[in-house]
Amino acid sequence: MAHITRIKAKGPDPKVSEKAEIEQEPKNPPKKAEKPEKKVKDIKKSKDKTKKSSEKPFILIRPIVYFFRYLRDSWHEIRQVRWPSRKATWKLFFAIIIYTLLIGTIIMLLDIFFTWLFNTII
Repeated sequence: MAHITRIKAKGPDPKVSEKAEIEQEPKNPPKKAEKPEKKVKDIKKSKDKTKKSSEKPFILIRPIVYFFRYLRDSWHEIRQVRWPSRKATWKLFFAIIIYTLLIGTIIMLLDIFFTWLFNTII
């Protein structure tokens, strides 16, 4: 099914172009900037928080952590799998057996044909 994107009009009048909207003066003038010292402190604090959460575990326990993370992620993936029913499994099994026998028969007939052909030529 196709995805439909709806575009909303930007102004009260949909005929107003974007260029005209850009040229209009803003209704609310920009507020004065806060003290830069405070912002710098906030940025440093936020960097410290992200730094702690993104640190890698100690080198000796890394393999253990990665192994258990792998097991956890594998378990989540297995839980998402939609397993076929017993009936569907038997149908697929017999389909594979039939196709294997069919392709094997075709290859065997081609082998017999080419063996006969080369024996008659030589």
